Amino acid sequence: MIRINRKIVLISIAVVSMSLMFHGCSNSCSNKITDIHISNPDGNALKVSVQVQTKENLDVSILYWQKGNEKNPFTTLVSPESKNHRLVLTNLKPLQQYAFRIRTSKENCSAESKDYSFNTLDYPLWLKDIFKVICPDTNVLPENFQKGYTMIFRRETPGILFLLDFKGNIVWYHQVNGTGFKTAHFTNNNTIIALLGTADYQTSYGNEILELSLAGDTLFHLKKGQGDFKQTIHHEVLLNDQDQVVTICSEERIMDLRSKGGKEADTVKSDGIIVLDKVGNRIWKWTVFDTLNPLDDKNIIKDKSDWMHANCLNYDTDGNYLLSFYNNGQIWKIDAKTGKVLWKFGKGGDFEMPENGIFDNSHAVHINDHNQLMLFDNGTSKLLSRTLAFRMDEKNKKASLELNIPLPVELYSERMGSAFMVSDSTVLHSSSKKNTIVLTDLRGRYLWLLRTGFMTYRAEFIPSDRLMPYIQAVE
Repeated sequence: MIRINRKIVLISIAVVSMSLMFHGCSNSCSNKITDIHISNPDGNALKVSVQVQTKENLDVSILYWQKGNEKNPFTTLVSPESKNHRLVLTNLKPLQQYAFRIRTSKENCSAESKDYSFNTLDYPLWLKDIFKVICPDTNVLPENFQKGYTMIFRRETPGILFLLDFKGNIVWYHQVNGTGFKTAHFTNNNTIIALLGTADYQTSYGNEILELSLAGDTLFHLKKGQGDFKQTIHHEVLLNDQDQVVTICSEERIMDLRSKGGKEADTVKSDGIIVLDKVGNRIWKWTVFDTLNPLDDKNIIKDKSDWMHANCLNYDTDGNYLLSFYNNGQIWKIDAKTGKVLWKFGKGGDFEMPENGIFDNSHAVHINDHNQLMLFDNGTSKLLSRTLAFRMDEKNKKASLELNIPLPVELYSERMGSAFMVSDSTVLHSSSKKNTIVLTDLRGRYLWLLRTGFMTYRAEFIPSDRLMPYIQAVE
């Protein structure tokens, strides 16, 4: 007999039937379920965990659907060959009733239980109505945008990372208590890697690295002080092709700055790049101090507390690093093996800059799908933010401006921000200081706008196929 664990907080389950239907076998995998336990991890309204115990090693999956919509069920991934299974049901909506059926299999035998049901929770009160979409005409939206999702995150405590559909509905979220999501990326592994920081860490600085699966499981979690992770990190965290963590780190040097009007033992704070494995061992490191001498900077006394201010790290197509600096308006390409600076792009850099291509500050620097160097220009000198994309001729040190998309003056963001292509003709911009995300065409005409109840550092678009089967639209 199946035993249902009824010590469940906030989740109700009704046993409709405990008999099994079995196919292609006599009794080798039927009637093997001994326990089912349903829980609600962290009170998340859009996620339910189901633990299934079986008498012998079996493959287990769950078919589930919203009551009244039985023709559009969802299916979890298979939990392979074990007696103890934990499966996470996503694709849920708050305050709804769902039914599910457990499937077991072994070799050529498969079995299905009858139906069970549960009710989902409601969102916390403070999560309601924090997103508002303005879209005069959905017909102008690209199809992939209507099917895909936007990832944004809250940096304050408690930190929450959201995936939203084009209507502004929350389809997935994950909360971390006592800390905030300072930045996050959707990885090539279809996971989420994030930099976390407590209230002791300003703006985009933090002391933890977290990787999450789309089931909401922690894949790894490093905290400052573990292994070689001794420094404050900030603004960026990535995975490389060896599944190692790459991030920007804070660096300090005690220097004699008397020749510049400073002290004999003055502190200069700047930036570096550090690569760690997932247990915290340092694999590689580079610092600004390896390349520049602070004494060569005439403004070092003014800038010593935040010299350069690196704010974005990414990869070029050859695997070398692209590192952007807010204070000097430059992007550097750095050899990922030797640490040599291969070129500098921007004000006073190595490239002949195109007309209208000079940018004040840059955020979210990356190579887009058209092999263009793309960035969000805060535009502090003109009080006008815009998105730029360049075709880079590295051999001849020339750059051609291929995208120049100005945002309306009311969406000017002097700090933070991002811009990513959604389709060949549309771009998703984050005007962080205005709590606004906007989809525009390549001329800057807005097609869709999202107002958020908090300041989000970036907004990333994720195509729907990258999230299957954890997030699926109901037909």
